[in-house]
Amino acid sequence: MVKKILLIFLVIFSLNLTIPRFVFAESSYVLPYPSYMPGNFFYQPRLIISKISKYIYFGDFGKYDYNLKESDHYLVEAKILFDYKQYLLATNALKKSDEYFGKIYPNLENAKRNGKDISERELKLKEASRKHMETLGHLGEHLPEEVDWNPEDSTRTNLKLKEIIESSINTRNSVL
Repeated sequence: MVKKILLIFLVIFSLNLTIPRFVFAESSYVLPYPSYMPGNFFYQPRLIISKISKYIYFGDFGKYDYNLKESDHYLVEAKILFDYKQYLLATNALKKSDEYFGKIYPNLENAKRNGKDISERELKLKEASRKHMETLGHLGEHLPEEVDWNPEDSTRTNLKLKEIIESSINTRNSVL
């Protein structure tokens, strides 16, 4: 009996090593590790620092870097908040991510008009866009169509989550 169990274990173990793994990622772009989240004591100071750092990034490429960094940050924040079913905070974070993402390509167009080579950054933006769409697609698979969000001390809000996700995907799809 022990030999049969050992044999079965060895067969399963060897099959696990020999069967090819499928990778579902479409992009090699890596999203950042999540920063402070809403409710954390350091969240508000992080927002203030982010607003101040906007002025440190100047020039077309600097603004490109800043907007991409912020778009990534808010997308990761939205993903985590959706995972924890904090739908109102998640949709707000996703809208901020969309706003920052929408500002990225115009910075590249300005750089191109100014005679700068944008090919490398354009490629990075396309990879980021694919990664964002992949993340949003995975989110969309697990979210309800819509949610009636009723916070304790606030008014009820109807959130059409699928529409919000689709709108965000369309924003990213525009650069491909």
